[in-house]
Amino acid sequence: MGRRKSGRDISGWLVVDKPAGITSTAVVNKVRWAFGAQKAGHAGTLDPAATGVLAVALGEATKTVPYITDALKAYRFTVRWGAATNTDDAEGEVIDTSDTRPTDDAIRAALPAFTGDIRQVPPQFSAVKVDGVRAYAKARDGEEMDLAARDLFVESLEMVERPDADTAVLEMICGKGGYVRSIARDLGQALGCLGHVVTLRRVWSGPFEASDGITMDEVERLAKDPALDEHLLPLEVGLADLTELPCASDGVTRLRNGNPGRVLSSDAEYGDEAWASYDGRAVAVGIYRAGELHPTRVFKA
Repeated sequence: MGRRKSGRDISGWLVVDKPAGITSTAVVNKVRWAFGAQKAGHAGTLDPAATGVLAVALGEATKTVPYITDALKAYRFTVRWGAATNTDDAEGEVIDTSDTRPTDDAIRAALPAFTGDIRQVPPQFSAVKVDGVRAYAKARDGEEMDLAARDLFVESLEMVERPDADTAVLEMICGKGGYVRSIARDLGQALGCLGHVVTLRRVWSGPFEASDGITMDEVERLAKDPALDEHLLPLEVGLADLTELPCASDGVTRLRNGNPGRVLSSDAEYGDEAWASYDGRAVAVGIYRAGELHPTRVFKA
């Protein structure tokens, strides 16, 4: 018999407006402690210096994390021109400088090359693994790595402010796996002036908005208090990008047992990924085929 997990069997999403100076893992651990939850995870790491949306999943909602991770995300960030750092942000050491400063027109002209389907090399200080070791661990030891470029979809990249000659504020909407620090680094190189990120905020992530997020101060203040549960969103929010398929009562039992279950109606096409619901609650995620959902993830009642 397996060891029983301690803590509350509670499920849902908590949108945290992450402050600067704390890791994403530390936020998740604090949220899990505050709820006394058995299980917690998050959808998309933010650097310690970054702020904004960190969506924390509890319990059964952790099964919907991949759908938030895959969703589009929006970032607002400030780039400082004239210096490159070893971390591609203000936390690192300056490794090169330039007296050149780009014009507004030059910045705008360079942005289209960073939109659409692009390839970007992660920062040396990143969580990608090299020979089974995180790149940042190797970088801290002074090792310089030849990191492979990765695919990234950038829906839009715009300059929204130019506070002074040394800085520019940009907004980007992109898919999963993107490094804003790499965008700043590569844009600075393309403009011939060098650049790095000095502030970074995730404005929204899939269905979650930073403006709706709870602060960490509030999480700590309401820890172990039933009032904290009022900030929890249903796990179904994490399935917003999938088609919902209401199912019959007989289908519920079959789906919860991991078998194909009949759905009552469908806007999905054959082979689409969708989710089955009963009385508005998620039963399973799976593949739709000819009036049935073939489950790949099943949610507890």
